[in-house]
Amino acid sequence: MSSPKSVADTIAADSSLSTLNGLIVKAGLTPTLQDAGPFTVFAPTNEAFKAVPAKTMDALAKDPAMLRNVLTYHVLAGKVMSGDVKNGSVKTVNGASVALAKAGEFLTVEESMVQTANIVATNGVIHTVDRVMIPPVKK
Repeated sequence: MSSPKSVADTIAADSSLSTLNGLIVKAGLTPTLQDAGPFTVFAPTNEAFKAVPAKTMDALAKDPAMLRNVLTYHVLAGKVMSGDVKNGSVKTVNGASVALAKAGEFLTVEESMVQTANIVATNGVIHTVDRVMIPPVKK
């Protein structure tokens, strides 16, 4: 049994989240996700990132502010376990809202399906998702 880790360290230790971890590091969000939190992270898997168009990934790689915006769109302030989810909108750390929906054991965030729920960290919880969510453009 490994010792408890922060959200950032838990993501870093999961090989299926290596793309996300690299982007978190690049965006400078590791220290934030190691802070007290609590945070709920909807973590796109490596497979989810493969579905993102290459030109979108290139744009994110060249624009740290846009990258931070996309990554923080996957984070909620507070710890939300899958059993606590209520259907409706919740505000993300980036300020935009996402729609959460639950039907039986199935949980979705916007168009993303939660694949593995309730990966507990010392400062929150991680739910892996099958899609990368792109936040709405701020007007």
